[in-house]
This record gives sequence, structure tokens and C-alpha cells, in this order.
Amino acid sequence: MKGTPYLEWPQSYLKTFLEGIDELLFIPYAGVTMGYEEYTNSVAKALAPTGTKVIGIHNIDNKRTAIEQAQCIAVGGGNTFHLLACMQNVNIIEPINRAVTNGASYIGWSAGSNVACPTIMTTNDMPIIEPDSFSALNLIDFQINAHYTTKTIAGHGGESRDLRLKELLTINVDMKVVGLPEGKLLELDGDKWYLKGLDGEQTVVLTATKEQVVLTDGKVEF
Repeated sequence: MKGTPYLEWPQSYLKTFLEGIDELLFIPYAGVTMGYEEYTNSVAKALAPTGTKVIGIHNIDNKRTAIEQAQCIAVGGGNTFHLLACMQNVNIIEPINRAVTNGASYIGWSAGSNVACPTIMTTNDMPIIEPDSFSALNLIDFQINAHYTTKTIAGHGGESRDLRLKELLTINVDMKVVGLPEGKLLELDGDKWYLKGLDGEQTVVLTATKEQVVLTDGKVEF
């Protein structure tokens, strides 16, 4: 959130989510202008109040084993195309999917939330590198559009976010998109979804065939 320290607003949620988790495996590959070590250290500093140790996967030789043994995997924000390309290059897509399916916890923000989806087609990022495909971790069965907003820039003639997403859904009619604004999070606990966070812009569900649905805090269904 602009004007607040890094990862400050979700601290209470993170502390609860990470309770009993001693160590977290962090994937910093979305970082482009920031080095992986610097990125990992910034996350470690932000999560220090939770008591969970942060380990960067870039420092680990046997990444598959580290993923298999991880209590929690966290994927940070940055450039989604770079993130996915790097994850593909080091062959960790399938291991992460399997680890989370088998019970490991997962935290993703911005690009890290986008790669949790079936594809990265709802990212807002510039394609600075070409991944092998847009297929992502497929941990959930819908798409997230992070940083969702209905705001437009005065005097700017470019397309709005809603129009961009309408274009996506016109071509991909079976897709479902959750527009997740700043200061909101989705938590999956078992098979139940919860929307949590700060007051602000609305969280919406967008499809090709139905009117948009506005979600309110608490248990939600898509």
C-alpha cells in the first residue's frame, strides 16, 4: 500500500497464517530491478514479526527437494513474465503444484498471486521476456487480476482495466476473473474462500456471460 512500509497492511493476517510455520521458502524471480538477495532480505525483514524464517530459493542447489520439504512457499510481486519464465527454466512449476496439493501453504502477492492461477493472462505487466507458455501453477480454478481498479487517468485515452478484462473474456469465454484491488486478500482454508482486508475499491467477479458480482468481506463463493 502506497505510503506504508512493505507488507505492513497484511501483517495480522500473515502472522495468523504463518502460525506454526518455522521456515518459509521464498521465490524472488519476479524481481528485475531488485536483486534476488536484496528482495529476499526485504521480505525477511517484513516478516520478522511473524517469527518465520525466510529462505530464498535462488540460494538452494536442489530446488525440487527444498520445495518438497517446504512448510510454506511464498512468491513475491514484480514482473509476472519474468517470474514465470524463471520458474519454468528451473523446472519448479510441477513441484510447487504437487507440494501445495499435498499440504504446503502458499502465499502470493501481485505477480505471485497471478502465477497461482491457471495462466498469467490476467497480469498487468509488460512482457519483458517470453516464457515457454502462459500456463502457471494452476493452484486455483479462476484468474486473479491484482491491483484491480476502476480508476482512469484524467485526459488519458488508453483503455480502462475493465475494458482490457472484457477483451480477455470475449476471447476466453470460459474464464472467470476476480478483480482484487489494493489492500484486499483472498484466503483459501480447506475448500472455503474468504475475502479480507482494508476498505477501498470493490472486489469483483467478472465473466463473459454474467453481470459482474461484487464481493463483500467474509466467506465468499465464486
